[in-house]
Amino acid sequence: DRRLLQPAQVCDILKGVILVICYFMMHYVDYSMMYHLIRGQSVIKLYIIYNMLEVADRLFSSFGQDILDALYWTATEPKERKRAHIGVIPHFFMAVLYVFLHAILIMVQATTLNVAFNSHNKSLLTIMMSNNFVEIKGSVFKKFEKNNLFQMSNSDIKERFTNYVLLLIVCLRNMEQFSWNPDHLWVLFPDVCMVVASEIAVDIVKHAFITKFNDITADVYSEYRASLAFDLVSSRQKNAYTDYSDSVSRRMGFIPLPLAVLLIRVVTSSIKVQGVLAYVCVVLFYCGLISLKVLNSIVLLGKSCQYVKEAKMEEKLFNPVPTATPGKPAGKPQSMFKSTHGISTDENGSTSVTNQPVHQKDNTPSLLVTSNSDQFLTTPDGEEKDISQDGSELKHRSSKKDLLEIDRFTICGNRID
Repeated sequence: DRRLLQPAQVCDILKGVILVICYFMMHYVDYSMMYHLIRGQSVIKLYIIYNMLEVADRLFSSFGQDILDALYWTATEPKERKRAHIGVIPHFFMAVLYVFLHAILIMVQATTLNVAFNSHNKSLLTIMMSNNFVEIKGSVFKKFEKNNLFQMSNSDIKERFTNYVLLLIVCLRNMEQFSWNPDHLWVLFPDVCMVVASEIAVDIVKHAFITKFNDITADVYSEYRASLAFDLVSSRQKNAYTDYSDSVSRRMGFIPLPLAVLLIRVVTSSIKVQGVLAYVCVVLFYCGLISLKVLNSIVLLGKSCQYVKEAKMEEKLFNPVPTATPGKPAGKPQSMFKSTHGISTDENGSTSVTNQPVHQKDNTPSLLVTSNSDQFLTTPDGEEKDISQDGSELKHRSSKKDLLEIDRFTICGNRID
């Protein structure tokens, strides 16, 4: 109650400051020099570089999520002494450095893709598109379970969205070089459609054969959709710390800050704003984006509520606070308990930013098969036991276990064992 700002507002301010600082730091990175340096390399070397950049992007996403979580928690946890606030400073500088380096990495990816588009014989673009079909070879003949397939689906969503942003950056840079001549856009359009079509075709074929070889029905995708919808709905409650985009993007292993920094940098350098009328257009465009975001959030929340009701998960949103039971192991800290809205708090009333709503798990046999690799991909949940009044009989919950209880939230969303 003594806080000047709510924890969610503190996190938003930190994001905004990081975004502004990294945007000005990106002005010291010369895109033109990077483009000519990459263009001077051979085709096979560029192909290897592009594959290495994809691996580095996943590693950066995993490492960066931990850095940002540490910053948000340090900035929002209650502190008894004033000098305890100093711990935010090193975490903040680490977060700024991470976002800056990750933005440079994505810029190199976009530059490599731009070189492939502008090559005369399109050989590099063909090789990069054929790289998508290597995914089929590497994943189709492996054994997959439902929770592993869920993480692969999230990874594919993140990868496809990132590719769309990279293609947008390529189009903006090319249109700037040709003085925004609309005829050049129709030259780029077939190649863009070819890249998007290859991505969609590969994902369809990959998921079709994975579900066929592992005997998984297509209804599992509705469970995945309900799980993402539950994350969105639970993060819109009053006690939720961050916006729904943080909860869903965390499950997908997607960090939007570096991509936003690069996109703002490219747009501001490609489009010159001169005159009063141009600034008025920019303000109107910004207001239109805000209105679109609000409308989009309303539509997404409505659809998510519909999917949660169809999956009969609405009772999980409002679970009562369970008391400490003697059936829990003595080794677990008893200071952590589950709040009404699914956010874990300690005895002093502080709330963790990184924790997602945790749900209880029953002792009934599960329809989903678990593997040895699940312990690295998921967060274990504690068993909940209802104790009768006389204390002699334990009643277990009869609700069916779902994906939300098995895969609470992933580390990166890309790791598949």
